[in-house]
Amino acid sequence: MGMKIGIGLPNQVREMDPAIIPTWATRAEKAGFSSLGSIGHIAYPGLMDTVALAAAAGATSTIGLISHIMAAPMWPAVLLAKEVAGIDAVSGNRLTLGISVGARSDDFLVDGLGPRGRGKRLDRDLEVYRSIWRGETVGGASNPLVPAGTRSVPLMFGGGSPASFERMARWGEGYIGPSAPVGMAAKMFDAAGSAWKKAGREGSPRLVAIAYYVFSDVAQGRANVQHYYSASGQRTIDIVDSGICAGPDAVRDAVKAYSELGVDEIIFTPALADTHEVGRLAEVVL
Repeated sequence: MGMKIGIGLPNQVREMDPAIIPTWATRAEKAGFSSLGSIGHIAYPGLMDTVALAAAAGATSTIGLISHIMAAPMWPAVLLAKEVAGIDAVSGNRLTLGISVGARSDDFLVDGLGPRGRGKRLDRDLEVYRSIWRGETVGGASNPLVPAGTRSVPLMFGGGSPASFERMARWGEGYIGPSAPVGMAAKMFDAAGSAWKKAGREGSPRLVAIAYYVFSDVAQGRANVQHYYSASGQRTIDIVDSGICAGPDAVRDAVKAYSELGVDEIIFTPALADTHEVGRLAEVVL
């Protein structure tokens, strides 16, 4: 079976109109993409990834849904677990929750949930997620927080620290690579495979690659991506920018390179909030 090809939702493209999400999702499903992905960034004027995924869930019936990647520790664990379970249920169990500890300190806006100690907090939160999804009561609640029959939502992890890979091997079904050039992502996938084996897991982790793409207005697309990462520093901007697939040839090259790496799925993240970009990508890769 060949590598699957998914497409991201434009939920964090600069100046995007949130009303585009349902239309984008239905076009992506009709075109035959494997998954719809979402980016998470609170301190940016985009659409919350949970909202984008919920809208996509309601507008589609078969395409997979995945967050790539949500900074989970910026959420109260109980609320995120309930919200994620609801999105998954509405979609008919099509959601994969891709999470990490988060890289942008400005995203941690909830009082008491700052960036310090977020790794240890996520480890505790993961226990809470699973408890809630099993239908157990938490805190002072007198009832379960989710309906009977709620499943344990599949988890995938991103990040580059040793703790991130260990967490992936313990809790997840696989690893989501960075929005970076193929060579850099390949090293991350190798580290994920090593952590998987070290943890004694059978088989191999599911590997998902992420790549920005743009067809119609390359200059604007690059500007949008650079603006999105502006709070992350110039080094990050340069790394992400060098990995953008601008035009059909670059997209084909990315598909070939990631397929040769043995990646299970690549999700092309849009740099433009233009629904024509869905069809243009489909013509090249499907």
